[in-house]
Amino acid sequence: MSGSGEMTGEKSGQAPELHHQHRDVSGGWLRPAVFGAMDGLVSNFALIAGIAGGRQDPKVVLLAGLAGLAAGAFSMAAGEYISVASQSELALAEIEIERLELARHPAAEQRELAAVFEARGVDAETAAEVARQLSRDPEEALEVHSKEELGVSPRDLPSPLLAAGSSFLSFAVGALLPVLPYLLGASTLWPAAAVAALGLFAAGALVSRVTTRAWWFGGARQLLFGAAAAGITYAVGALIGTTGL
Repeated sequence: MSGSGEMTGEKSGQAPELHHQHRDVSGGWLRPAVFGAMDGLVSNFALIAGIAGGRQDPKVVLLAGLAGLAAGAFSMAAGEYISVASQSELALAEIEIERLELARHPAAEQRELAAVFEARGVDAETAAEVARQLSRDPEEALEVHSKEELGVSPRDLPSPLLAAGSSFLSFAVGALLPVLPYLLGASTLWPAAAVAALGLFAAGALVSRVTTRAWWFGGARQLLFGAAAAGITYAVGALIGTTGL
């Protein structure tokens, strides 16, 4: 049975209108936010588990968790800012080279653009005409050349501040979850482990909403990796606490 949009087109005698939208796959805020939350939750839970495994006082565990939250959030933000800023600066430098080439050798750049269209199956005459029309506007020509040759758009470069802010906030939120039970008076690791487990599963399930994976698979996978990290650090902490190193 056809969809309502197709039926409407058939009844009116017009070609059916097809509408669809794509999700943002360019990265933007999503990658640093997701990575930051996962990293904050896993790393800080593992840190707390290691300290707790060493039979440390709950106040020491809480202090370690808060220190891990602060240090990790600032580290993530700084690293993300420098990474994205460096990437954008490199892209801008290459775009500037392309801008100079368009100004100095417009005919050669136009032929180069036509060759790109020909390589994609456009006939030579049409490719040359499209390249000619696009080259009339220097900014439009720069946009097309940048996308074709560099894979980036001068108008859509990632923001270092957005990436850093997303990383900082998401890491802090993730790292805060296993610390919350201690802030509320918990004296053992189990309440923190329960909260962290729920957070890990929920985060993995949430990420699956923007992928093709089933929610339960995404949640279980994240829970498994987080539990493994915490289990290893707990064992190391217990070993060190036992030997008195």
